[in-house]
Amino acid sequence: MNDAFAQYQALYSQYRWLVPTRFNIAEACCRRWAENAAEARRIAVFAEEADGARDIWTFERLYQTANRLSHGLLRMGLQRGDRVAVILPQRGEALAAQFAIQQAGAVHVPLSPQLAPDALEARLRDSEAHIAIVDASSRITLATILHRCPALQQIIGIGFADEHTLAWRSLLARQEDRFTPVDTAATDPALLLYTAGTTGPPRGALHAHAALIGALPGFVAGQDWFPQGGDSLWSAFDWASPGGLLGGVLPTLYFGRPLLAAQGRITPARTLELLGRYRIRCAVLSPSLLAGLMQADIPLGAPLALRSIMCTGDPLDPAVNAWCARVLGVQPNEMFGQAETGFVLGNSRHKWPVRPGSLGLPIPGHRVEVIDEHGAPAATGEIGELAVHRLDPAGEPDPAMFLRYWGQDENATPAAWVRTGDLARRDADGYLWHEGRAEDVFRADGHRIGPGNIENWLRHHPAVAAAAIVPKPDAAHGAIVKAYVVLAPTYVGQAQSYLVEALQNHARERLAPYENPQEIEFVDTLPTSATGAIQRGVLRQRERDRAARRSRGVR
Repeated sequence: MNDAFAQYQALYSQYRWLVPTRFNIAEACCRRWAENAAEARRIAVFAEEADGARDIWTFERLYQTANRLSHGLLRMGLQRGDRVAVILPQRGEALAAQFAIQQAGAVHVPLSPQLAPDALEARLRDSEAHIAIVDASSRITLATILHRCPALQQIIGIGFADEHTLAWRSLLARQEDRFTPVDTAATDPALLLYTAGTTGPPRGALHAHAALIGALPGFVAGQDWFPQGGDSLWSAFDWASPGGLLGGVLPTLYFGRPLLAAQGRITPARTLELLGRYRIRCAVLSPSLLAGLMQADIPLGAPLALRSIMCTGDPLDPAVNAWCARVLGVQPNEMFGQAETGFVLGNSRHKWPVRPGSLGLPIPGHRVEVIDEHGAPAATGEIGELAVHRLDPAGEPDPAMFLRYWGQDENATPAAWVRTGDLARRDADGYLWHEGRAEDVFRADGHRIGPGNIENWLRHHPAVAAAAIVPKPDAAHGAIVKAYVVLAPTYVGQAQSYLVEALQNHARERLAPYENPQEIEFVDTLPTSATGAIQRGVLRQRERDRAARRSRGVR
């Protein structure tokens, strides 16, 4: 253990960023490979549509498509710094679009085609995107809100065309496949990533081209020192999300390795099918998807080629972690990051000891602290807010950090510490443990309760597949601790009174008396976000609604 910690400490203390003055994401991920005769025809993307149709994108094809689109965008009036929305699922055209936008000096705005109409509208209006690139997956949604997005003047459609849309194929057919890219500084704006908007309006985090360099240490560590021979990657996360784009897609192409782009519903059975068919070596999977794989208990057939799994979202259930190691042959590396910061905390099982359920240790190159309400470092074991400094431990700018929120004064001096809104505590060895979002903390009978520690311990019981802790309004105590629990399949159908007693006894083994759930409700599923994070706010509102009905005498 001491040797392993010494290795981590050496990595962390010696790490230094090497950020060139001039840098462009499109150049680093596509152009430099495509213009090398020995690399141009290597596969960049294996693409599989929902109906099973397959396609292959070489670096050369990606490059030429991006070049044609860059010419087309400039002829449509694109200016340097303009925002272009790309509302596409996992497909080669999404990458070609991003590279076309960035090598033309504009800002790529990736948006999920799964967004509800009002959520998509909010992001389009906020970014003031003049051009959007879409396919059939978002065509109907966009049509319903188009009249409320006055800045959006032009739409490029892939696979369809109508009176409001310019066909992708027609636009590209008239353009040259060579393009002279705009010269960009590493600090120039390149990417506008939106926060999830679960606790308020979504905010656009504007990143520079250097954000790709900032993402590399977390990606390399999370994927057990990527790249290695024969490495390929599939991220089950939406490519519009930070976990999908900076946590998987762009770093993979930066290293010149192939990606899998898979459209359609990702079930446990299809997950195993994709991993096996494409001999995927490295994956980015959510804790909920890994839990679904364990619960489905599908025979693997031929052994998988997996050597690493990175997961992010809620903490991974200890039973799921053990199942992954036993059945998949890989212990997942849990990582933590946000749209503003990239992945700054995590595990890397071959470089430092993994503590399942923890957020891990600060990734080399990033300065992360648990701070109290006054902004000072919290004591070991005390709960505080996770914050990331804009300077690395050596005092140099951290390239992973966002430039500013979209709409903020670009000349304003940003705060040195970026508060994440997530609560955590640091143990004696420096590992960080998630204690929920700041808005998830509540008081019960005078005690300050963070859900993370309670949920983590409940998940250690074999009956618990997933758990969420929320306050239940109570006239005498203000609130009591309530647990929503999803049972493991082998415990479904057992007497609830027995299960409640068993879980409360389990809680008493480790938790303080005021943390023991006074009420437990068993549910089939917990509400989750697109990244698999539990939406405790939905459950808190459920309890408030029930309390209001009780006060009116309504059952």
